[in-house]
Amino acid sequence: MIAKILTRSWRSPKSTAFVLVLLALHATGTQAAAPERLGPGDTIRITVYQNPDLNTDGRISERGTIMFPLVGEVPVSGQTPLEAGASIAKRLKSGRFLIDPQVTVSVVEGRSRHVSVLGHVAKPGQYALDGVSTKVTDLLALAGGISEGGDDTIVLLRASNGTGTQERREIDVQAMYRSGDLSSDVDLQPGDTLFVPSAPVFYVYGEVQRPGEYRLHGPMTVMNALSVGGGLSPHGTDRKLRIHRRSEKGDLKVLDASLTDRIQPGDIVEVRESVF
Repeated sequence: MIAKILTRSWRSPKSTAFVLVLLALHATGTQAAAPERLGPGDTIRITVYQNPDLNTDGRISERGTIMFPLVGEVPVSGQTPLEAGASIAKRLKSGRFLIDPQVTVSVVEGRSRHVSVLGHVAKPGQYALDGVSTKVTDLLALAGGISEGGDDTIVLLRASNGTGTQERREIDVQAMYRSGDLSSDVDLQPGDTLFVPSAPVFYVYGEVQRPGEYRLHGPMTVMNALSVGGGLSPHGTDRKLRIHRRSEKGDLKVLDASLTDRIQPGDIVEVRESVF
């Protein structure tokens, strides 16, 4: 069909432009989609033609292998279902278990294409990477967004290839949108984990208008903390302020504080009553 159109219209510039567009569309439409690759955690079904006793459902191990009758452990991670079927068939034939085995592999549950979204989100759990929704913000949206009490800075954990360790990356979602720099909105990979920790908080008690727990938004001073707490009560004083703070070892320390001192997560700001 394309050849006939070319034969009839090569002399006309307009027709030639039309044909070039048609060829581009034809080439795009005929490109084969990338075949699905198997990975650890996937559950697959192995079917051997005319040998129902060998038909097996199994889960690919963390090593990327599947146990199969007669031939034992077979590496399949990174292969397409067609390649995995050929690998199993080759082992059945080389072991002289079957003369001409015909093996097909299909995916029952593709867990290797999932990421986990945990912590302070509306709907924590595992979510599939569908090839469209792969950004950090895409998966946060699928999980219902950061819930009340969740921190703006989230943690991305990614397994390092072959080392058995995890890479840790912090992503400040609010800062990303305030600045317009979306370079931190990276594409997620199968096996990644997004964790939304609790937001840091501090406490104000004593002679303030609204004592209680408050969220720590970036760098804050004692003066900011008093302001968030509604300011001093009629009997309060900003002299002899104290901060109750736990050390890394868990020991509680009571520190004299000034209005310009920085607040740390977990601090308790004490405002005492004026003696006058």
